[in-house]
Amino acid sequence: MDIYHVIKRPLVTEKGTHQSQQSHEATASRPARGGSYAFEVHPAASKGTIRQAIEKIYSVKVLSVRTANRKGKQRRVRYKMGKTPDWKKAVVVLHGDHHIDLF
Repeated sequence: MDIYHVIKRPLVTEKGTHQSQQSHEATASRPARGGSYAFEVHPAASKGTIRQAIEKIYSVKVLSVRTANRKGKQRRVRYKMGKTPDWKKAVVVLHGDHHIDLF
């Protein structure tokens, strides 16, 4: 799978914008970390492929990746009930020296 097909779009929300601006200093047991950024990704993408795609597309160093499969919601379409598609969300935490200017 191409790296540009792994990342579908960034999720720009209030919570995501707030998390992207927070960074934490290094402690004795943990290294410094930058902000967290949320993306909608391909449902078949693994954490490793998401990490590689983010590092190559945005030229940053990724510290960790968290993923969540999101179920689609029930929606009414005329006289029947329909469903929005299921999707996958990835939250990427960067090293302290890096940030993405997109947010």
